[in-house]
Amino acid sequence: MNDINIVNRELTSEEIELVNSGFDDLSIEEGIDIESTERISFVALKDNRLIGCSSGLAHKNGETYSGWFYLTDLFVEKECRDQGLGSNLLKELEEKTRALGVQNIWLWTSGASTLRFYDRHGYKPFTEMENWYSDGSSRVGLRKKIIEL
Repeated sequence: MNDINIVNRELTSEEIELVNSGFDDLSIEEGIDIESTERISFVALKDNRLIGCSSGLAHKNGETYSGWFYLTDLFVEKECRDQGLGSNLLKELEEKTRALGVQNIWLWTSGASTLRFYDRHGYKPFTEMENWYSDGSSRVGLRKKIIEL
């Protein structure tokens, strides 16, 4: 152990490939199909300009989608808010993931208005990380079951 150096630096692309290959090997050893992700996105355009989007990652084990979709982005330009666009973008994403057989959606969010928005759409908290942001506010994990088994 004395001849090992621990260094604070970025991983090279080759090292990242080595690490990912090691995780894949471990999955195979444990009888788990190798996981991959597929980005699913919807964009809202006005005069060919992006004014909103919903996007996230569908996880797959082998050729089968896992039970969870990670919603990474739901954005609407300020001047286009409070007109139902965010709800429509979220609905499109939920319908697409449901059609793939994904059972649940989860996301991170913060802020009272955003929490109210997701609550109206059936999303419920599953965790909270207090004092996440510099102003002392929390980061909240939300989830929603989109397919009942």
